[in-house]
Amino acid sequence: MKKKLLSGILSAVMTASLLVGCGGAAPAASTEAPASEPAATEAPAATESAGGSGKVGVAMPTKDLQRWNQDGANMEEQLKAAGYEVDLQYASNDIATQVSQIENMISSGAQVLVIASIDGDSLGTVLAQAKEAGIKVIAYDRLIMNSDAVSYYATFDNYMVGTKQGEYIKQQLDLDNAAGPFNLEIFTGDPGDNNARFFYGGAIDVLKPYIDSGKLVVKSGQVDFDNVATANWSTENAQSRMDAIISANYADGTKIDAVLCSNDSTALGVTNSLEANYTGDWPIITGQDCDVANVKNMIAGKQSMSIFKDTRTLAAKTVEMVDAIMKGTDAPVNDTKTYDNGTGVIPSFLCEPVFADVNNYKELLIDSGYYTEDQLK
Repeated sequence: MKKKLLSGILSAVMTASLLVGCGGAAPAASTEAPASEPAATEAPAATESAGGSGKVGVAMPTKDLQRWNQDGANMEEQLKAAGYEVDLQYASNDIATQVSQIENMISSGAQVLVIASIDGDSLGTVLAQAKEAGIKVIAYDRLIMNSDAVSYYATFDNYMVGTKQGEYIKQQLDLDNAAGPFNLEIFTGDPGDNNARFFYGGAIDVLKPYIDSGKLVVKSGQVDFDNVATANWSTENAQSRMDAIISANYADGTKIDAVLCSNDSTALGVTNSLEANYTGDWPIITGQDCDVANVKNMIAGKQSMSIFKDTRTLAAKTVEMVDAIMKGTDAPVNDTKTYDNGTGVIPSFLCEPVFADVNNYKELLIDSGYYTEDQLK
């Protein structure tokens, strides 16, 4: 591989920013989590002292992606540690199933709902039932659209995720100084996931000036969001599209310099396609979530970076929000301007993401207890 990774100094700076994102690390996965999930750590003092009671419904979209297993397990563990009864459900990426699960949570006495939606526009009717029942709703990581039943939003700064991915490509290719041109391809997420537009927007805002000037060339011509979206964030869909792009544009040995991938499942599809169809120098590949398979690829030099969003931290912040709601007080927020779901701006708490690469992954992922060293072998 010809590329150089970011310097240790830059990695150290980005690592330091983790400390100011959402506060201290919270506990990792419960015993329900598969072996590939983070190692367990002690629960934070904030949840240990919460002393709450009541029932909380937690609706997760699927078990098919590692990160949702981690989110659900972390949430359940921390809410139980804080004294709450938890109804945790996974919907197998089926909207009707998620709606039915939320209906059951409402009818069974949940006092707060924490929902990571499959499709941000699909829950209006069932959430109207929650509002009528006086149940507060926290949209978790994915903003629920067009519903005035949403009280709060807990997530990472999704626009910043994209800007960090774009900046990584910018710095790796030295776009401000190198002559170019460089070939770039783009893969973002599911069009029904509002976050995908923030990830895409943050990255494109960094890279578009170089695309417009011709220093970055997208040989496939696929730049607009609708053309680069990946249904269900599917690895298979990303791989199939990359197969077609290579066949049509790079079969003659033309070099691919970078592939902007909004998350690790799409990055994995791109990597699989490159391994099967591409013989040139390995491109820069971005990602997000630090899934085990992708961290292994990063260590092996196949993926350049992945945005690290410590789900223990987000779970801890969400537990604080639940605890405040249960006690009749305002939940902690740090953004009241950015996230309009179509009915108004939703008060939000945004945690700060950082990037992991080969220079800092041990400090971020192993030393913090998120993974054990054996999990990444």
